[in-house]
Amino acid sequence: MDTLCTRSGRRRGEQGFTLLEIMVVVAIVAILAAVVVPSWLRDSRKTKANSEVGGMFAEIGVKEEQYKIENHVYLSAASCPTAPSSAGVDFQATCVTTGSGWANLRIAPTETKLYCTYAITAGLSTATPVPPTGFTMTAPATSWWFAVATCDIDGKGGTNTTYFQSSVDPTIQRQNYGS
Repeated sequence: MDTLCTRSGRRRGEQGFTLLEIMVVVAIVAILAAVVVPSWLRDSRKTKANSEVGGMFAEIGVKEEQYKIENHVYLSAASCPTAPSSAGVDFQATCVTTGSGWANLRIAPTETKLYCTYAITAGLSTATPVPPTGFTMTAPATSWWFAVATCDIDGKGGTNTTYFQSSVDPTIQRQNYGS
């Protein structure tokens, strides 16, 4: 028997991995990547949507209060852009057009491109607010507004995540957040 050989058939002093060992490691890494990457992408999209919506709702709240001080009423603004976009939409060029509610409110988006749609509904103290189904808002004794954002978080269309905030309660409510 050759004294230079060990039980595994390798010569003493030779070290390394067999092809089988490398293939097993590659397979394990591939399985982990298949599980982790989609979850990471979903979480990063949620974070992006939360950041965008939080910034826009803060901007809307400030501009609505400024508009009310100047004009004694809140102002509605039509849904813009028309649909959520995974590529992003230049909100300033698309929505802040002459005569639009967005232009009259002087909305300055927090980001160049927005991925969600936004709409503002406003009413006088004599009108009862009717928020979208699933959201709650206490009817105030004064005029009011609420904003709704719709985002396609997963980028696949279908069920969108909807965000809601009102002049009565600055808490952002969410629906279909896991979608």
